[in-house]
Amino acid sequence: MQFLNPPVNSLSLHFLTEFAISLEKLKLYRSCRGVIITSTPPKVFSAGLDIYPEHCAEFWKAVQDAWLKLYGSTKVTIATINGSRPAGGCLLALCCDYRIMTDNRHYNIGLNEKQLGILGLLYSASESLNVSLVDELVPEDKVLNIASETTTKWLAVPDHALQINKSMMRKPTIDKLLANREADTTNFVSFFRNNLDVFQRSLTSTGK
Repeated sequence: MQFLNPPVNSLSLHFLTEFAISLEKLKLYRSCRGVIITSTPPKVFSAGLDIYPEHCAEFWKAVQDAWLKLYGSTKVTIATINGSRPAGGCLLALCCDYRIMTDNRHYNIGLNEKQLGILGLLYSASESLNVSLVDELVPEDKVLNIASETTTKWLAVPDHALQINKSMMRKPTIDKLLANREADTTNFVSFFRNNLDVFQRSLTSTGK
């Protein structure tokens, strides 16, 4: 599955909605046991969330949907981080079972919304490996081949065993969001509107 939302794969409402629909469709194909997520535009996996005031509640529900479908997927999910992946891009990467990042000092990953009062940092490729944001660093020209090999290794685990293990580890977190989904949306909308000027400056500075 390739992200394609030029120029920097911003996670817009439309993009997130289509992403969730694609994951739902893949769920129906039993012959598809694993998903490798990567980016088509070079040097950036995703520039993060692309939010607009008039759709902030609908947008956050789309973020929730994408997170629930990816984090709760019963399939093997491998993120190939072939470019920078801040904020929302980092969020989606962390939903995957395994994360492979290009070993490039110019790429980074993490949460970077310090202006919004969110404690977070952007990590270089080597730093992200040290703090376990990613599981493996590989040369840029080998990232997809390594991802394919890694997927094959994961698929050697029987489906039912993999699904049971993922459910045991992830179901409590999924259930918590589902139980508090409306409150989570309300809190986000309030936070967004109270910090609208900061959000707008952030979007301008990232060129979205």
